Amino acid sequence: MARPADPIDFDDFLLLIGKLNYTWTNTESLLIHLIAGLSGMDKEIATVVFLTLNTSRARIDMVERLSKLDRIAKAERDTTLALTKRIQNQSALRNRYNHCIYAFDSEGGHPRSILMRIADRKDKLMMGQVNDLDAEAADNIKAAIAELGAINRDIWQAVSDFGYPQ
Repeated sequence: MARPADPIDFDDFLLLIGKLNYTWTNTESLLIHLIAGLSGMDKEIATVVFLTLNTSRARIDMVERLSKLDRIAKAERDTTLALTKRIQNQSALRNRYNHCIYAFDSEGGHPRSILMRIADRKDKLMMGQVNDLDAEAADNIKAAIAELGAINRDIWQAVSDFGYPQ
């Protein structure tokens, strides 16, 4: 029989989710510098563009599309696309904990997240994916926070390397 996953304190888990959100938002805001550099805008105008695009996906799409313009050097394009791919790779975990409700077991079991999203498949709908909030889930969030921190540093390096507005 499989051993139950190690428990985690719910308040500690909420702090991790808060740190994930902070790290995500901080890293996502660096797309302003990529938008400015790739488009030739100054940072103020790029900020307006960034804030006008109201989803992470739209902001990432903007950066990716700008990087694919013929006037962008291959090194800039490759670096930018690698960075946006890394950001996108972290979005599923972030979205899981930002678009869910939390459920508690009256008998003392693990709290769980219940995803508040409909997955529309070929012949059925899937709703309410349930995930335990356990040590493994906490470790996944910690790994995402670490990766977002690394992406943040790598974006700043690219901004410096390519002379983009800071």
